[in-house]
Amino acid sequence: MNTWRAGCSGSCTSGSEGGPGKLTHRKMGRAPRSDPYTYRSTWSGIVYVSFVVDVFSRRIVGWKASRTMATSLVLDALNMAAWTRRGVDIDGVVCHSDAGSQYTSITYTDRLAEIGAAPSIGTVGDSFDNAMAESAIGLFKTELHRNPAALAANGGPWRGLDDLEIATCGWVSWFNEQRLHGELADRAPAEVEAEWRLTHPSATAA
Repeated sequence: MNTWRAGCSGSCTSGSEGGPGKLTHRKMGRAPRSDPYTYRSTWSGIVYVSFVVDVFSRRIVGWKASRTMATSLVLDALNMAAWTRRGVDIDGVVCHSDAGSQYTSITYTDRLAEIGAAPSIGTVGDSFDNAMAESAIGLFKTELHRNPAALAANGGPWRGLDDLEIATCGWVSWFNEQRLHGELADRAPAEVEAEWRLTHPSATAA
């Protein structure tokens, strides 16, 4: 995975942010990435799930499960991310997404403006645009769905939206608090953020 993307230090550039020449900044709470949504089958039909991942710590700061692919699916995930980072200055944060209609809707872009986030949509057909997004979604599918043992351990197969929401909530908590990430030197997102707060005592904690 290309590590130079939104959230990296200095003046490095990122292909995932629309190509060379775009500055990025690795600061706590300043690089959430709106990930494309995925879907899962339940006994009562398809359920769509959207995530927002903070590039700084790989923490999932927002998510939403819904029976439809309406804008509210990604908007609610964004609102959760903004709430999770309450008390942190996120003005100017780069919020990357694909070119889906939900992410280009007036409602979604207006909400980005309200929280001070700058939208960034990757180039169409660029395989690097959503590498981190697809990685997170791949882990979600593998660790909660595709592994029969994990599926059974998390209450699956699911009857509907409510069951899948409960399972996803548990997985996100584990992902943020306990799961070790190779890109974080085998640390959990919560550990990375805790260390950051210790080294930045004057900053407002999330």
